[in-house]
Amino acid sequence: MRSNVRLINSKMNATLKDKINKEQLPKHIAIIMDGNGRWAEKRGNQRIFGHKNAIAAVRDTVEASAELGIGFLTLYAFSTENWKRPKTEIDALMSLLVSTIHGETKTLLDNNIRLQAIGDIRSLPQGVQDQLQHSIELTGKNTGLQLVLALSYGSRMEIMRAVKKLVLEVENGKLSSEDIDNLNFENYLDTAGFPDPELVIRTSGEYRVSNFLLWQIAYAELYFTPTLWPDFRREHLYEAIISYQCRERRFGKTTDQIKKIIHVNS
Repeated sequence: MRSNVRLINSKMNATLKDKINKEQLPKHIAIIMDGNGRWAEKRGNQRIFGHKNAIAAVRDTVEASAELGIGFLTLYAFSTENWKRPKTEIDALMSLLVSTIHGETKTLLDNNIRLQAIGDIRSLPQGVQDQLQHSIELTGKNTGLQLVLALSYGSRMEIMRAVKKLVLEVENGKLSSEDIDNLNFENYLDTAGFPDPELVIRTSGEYRVSNFLLWQIAYAELYFTPTLWPDFRREHLYEAIISYQCRERRFGKTTDQIKKIIHVNS
């Protein structure tokens, strides 16, 4: 029976994957991984049980993104607001984070995936910082998918950090206030050097962005799914990408203008 289920899922995944236009892939996908606690509670378990089972979702999503040729995948793993959770849950999460990064580093190396991180990394426990930095250095020369973990991350704090850096540059005479523009400002964000996400996925049926990449997702397509994160698999990723590819991205232009641009470039 299980082999039949796997065969059906495999055929479904292949069908969905075939519908994806490889020429119109989003360069950067960002995911708000939500629903671990509710997933565990539905099964009568503690919330950490959901976090542990979410590892399979991360692994499958990362592998699928790499196979498709996605350039950047950012996962919202731990927000600045998550520090308000019970200490026991935070401690368990940090321990799980260390063991997961350690355990998955070889897979990242084998698949040419480069690990990066954004957020207030210095606020994380030293053990997490050390393991994270070690894995970032080990994968630093990889040229495939760039996997970005948002840890102790909050977009408002990120923007404030960027503003303070800019003010300091102006005060020290390294930058003129007249020189500050959108492109200049982006160089002071945690995501400097990354393309803006073109597709943002949020799981668990919630309809908000929760202080995630507020500057960067100004023109991103938003995709919401009721699937709880531990149940998220590559077919859900494929569905999100297909939805993205069915949308018209105009950036303030009219449909006719977009058609003319496509005609000129074709």
